[in-house]
Amino acid sequence: MKDRILTGWNIQRVVFLVIGLIITIQSILDRQVTGAIIGLYFTAMGIFRFGCAAGGCIIDNSNTESKSVNK
Repeated sequence: MKDRILTGWNIQRVVFLVIGLIITIQSILDRQVTGAIIGLYFTAMGIFRFGCAAGGCIIDNSNTESKSVNK
């Protein structure tokens, strides 16, 4: 678990962490429970590297062939 938190940081994880913290703090200040839960989810994605923060939502286009249509 320690390695999962401390290694593999990229810009996407940092963005998820920062946005999650902003949403969480703002929601707590506004006393909105739903917003705080959503913010905590994004924060956890950044910290624990799951979901899109793990790179699972990235589409790899390197293996696709470009096809041309002959008229």
